[in-house]
Amino acid sequence: MELADGIGRILAADLKSKQEVPAHDNSAVDGYAVYFDDISQTGETKLPIKGRITAGHPLIETADMGNAYRIFTGAPMPNGPDTVLMQEDCVVEDNNVIIPKGVKRGANRRFAGEDIKPGNIVITKGQRLRPQEIGLSASIGIEKLLVYRPLSVALFSTGDEICDIGDKLRPGTIFDSNRYSISALLHQLGCKVSDLGIISDKIKVIRETLISAAFEHDVIISSAGVSTGEEDYIRRAVAGIGCLYFWRVAIRPGRPITFGQIKNVPFIGLPGNPVASMVTFMRFARPALLLLNGATQIDPKIFRVPAAFNYEKKGGRREWIRAALSIGKEGVYQAEKFPLSGAGILTSMVESDGLVELSEGQTTIKKGNMVDFLPFSEVG
Repeated sequence: MELADGIGRILAADLKSKQEVPAHDNSAVDGYAVYFDDISQTGETKLPIKGRITAGHPLIETADMGNAYRIFTGAPMPNGPDTVLMQEDCVVEDNNVIIPKGVKRGANRRFAGEDIKPGNIVITKGQRLRPQEIGLSASIGIEKLLVYRPLSVALFSTGDEICDIGDKLRPGTIFDSNRYSISALLHQLGCKVSDLGIISDKIKVIRETLISAAFEHDVIISSAGVSTGEEDYIRRAVAGIGCLYFWRVAIRPGRPITFGQIKNVPFIGLPGNPVASMVTFMRFARPALLLLNGATQIDPKIFRVPAAFNYEKKGGRREWIRAALSIGKEGVYQAEKFPLSGAGILTSMVESDGLVELSEGQTTIKKGNMVDFLPFSEVG
């Protein structure tokens, strides 16, 4: 695909450079190119300024010894001179430059190929392409990249208690926020999303939807309908036409998350509570989707920060706490717990910067304890 369209896609083959970067020796600063052997090591050196070299305009002839050449950042080094003096370290009088003592040989000179040499693998297969990789590819003249096809994901919600936006709320119903938040997270991963809408709480309809989706998609994701209630039909439907790998995990929020398979197509059933749906997508569905799409780096970076709260939890259960970062007394970022912990409070996701992840063995957190913090920027 075209390089400019590659952001977020996953590289399908190692990318090798056919050239060196930089392509030529060049100056790292604005200053004066000289022969090191012309510089006195015991006192100042005065040299006439003979020429001017700018980026993209190399000096064709070999530079004469006993002269200085005005040079700018990125400009090719002239043949001969091996050292560049920063303009801030020099004094110019008339058409001469006065150079202080103590200059090192090769100062401020960048060598051809010091960043990349021909044959170097610059980006490895399975890398999810960021702006950095796009820029690096351009620096070696790459116009097109070989990437994996994006995953096709069928997405739907279930429940007679939810309405789509634009519809009028009936008594006892709520708007379906999960489908939109999960769709946004899928699009950030580069997936092609088929929005199947809201499926009614009828097991026959749910089965037909799952079977049809399995024929046309790489992955199926649903929201709600996977808990222990009698009206939660998704789990029963999947078990009837496919298989369940697991259902219910010792976590909070999101205990009823489900993974299964229908006709060789992975199925992920997310909880119905909005916060639980997003958190389980970030920590379970996202790594699975990245792996299915060929990515080699599937786990987000987690950072250690001090807690700015006290907290007690049950042992044997992993827990994610919504938290905002603030700057503590010593200028160090600390995690502040969102005051409300309900799995349906979406404002907590908006007003937080990420999740504090507490392991199964952690039961007591006190202010100042170091905790694992997962920024939302790592899973967006």
